[in-house]
Amino acid sequence: MTATIRRTVAGALCVAATVAWLVTGRGVFWPRWVYFGVGMVLLGRLLLRRALRVPPGRRLWLALDAAACTLIGCADLSVWVLTGGGYFWPAWTLLGLVTIVGLHAWVVSRPPGARERELTERVATLTRSRRSAVDQQAAELKRIERDLHDGAQARLVSLSLALGLAGDLLRRDVDGAAQLLAEARATATAALDDLRTVTQSIHPAVLADRGLGDAVRALALDLAVPVTVTGDPPAQLGPAVQTAAYFAVAEALANVAKHSAATAASVTFDQGGDMLRIHVDDNGSGGADPGRGTGLRGIVGRLDAIDARLSVDSPVGGPTRVTVTIPIEPA
Repeated sequence: MTATIRRTVAGALCVAATVAWLVTGRGVFWPRWVYFGVGMVLLGRLLLRRALRVPPGRRLWLALDAAACTLIGCADLSVWVLTGGGYFWPAWTLLGLVTIVGLHAWVVSRPPGARERELTERVATLTRSRRSAVDQQAAELKRIERDLHDGAQARLVSLSLALGLAGDLLRRDVDGAAQLLAEARATATAALDDLRTVTQSIHPAVLADRGLGDAVRALALDLAVPVTVTGDPPAQLGPAVQTAAYFAVAEALANVAKHSAATAASVTFDQGGDMLRIHVDDNGSGGADPGRGTGLRGIVGRLDAIDARLSVDSPVGGPTRVTVTIPIEPA
């Protein structure tokens, strides 16, 4: 029901009551109680709308409390006026309502308790991780599209052209056709390599086949810096958790190889209670800062989605420790 219709209905009720009073011989002006009821409904709706404009949280409940108390106070004052005044009994109601709102405001003004702070931080983290996940998904889809367009698609177009030319030359120049077929085969192999690289960046095959521990060991073998992997992750980690942890370790090891000038590194799986901590250590020059690069920032967004945390301890001069803390779901 729109505001115009509501006002029209309210006005019609008041007019109808007034007309009925005139027709029935006047007397005591009872339509005032109709005006009172209509006015309270409209005032209550106005107060509720204003209160709901307050952002969710403790202040929203204070606004709703103040709106309810205001409506009750206005109703009492109106009844006192409509009944002819006299002893100002609404004073006691108003005193109680002011006390209630004042106490509520005092409670809201106090610093939140530990549990409320935890819940507030949790909501903020979930909001940030949801936004990050959406942005990361869009960026990942864009990257995959670009990799396919610039890599496999371009090679497949070249393959199609080479096969067409080979078909034209097959009867006139067998040697030329054979050379084109050889080039086409090399192009097809390169296209397969590009596709394998793209799929590897989405979800590494070794991770799906052998699990997080062996996937990290395989990753360490390809690194120029010697890496020691110690321990194993728990078996109950889900696929999404394993994927996020794998890419976090991969990014940390890539930073070791690119920026740290380290001569040795290690990855340690440390399970304690309901937490898994993955430590990536190196003896490099230190000074790593997640705020400066995009790689670690992207990992933080991926880890937020699984309630994991990334911490970096990297004083200038080294050594550096990157720790990924992952909550473990009960088996």
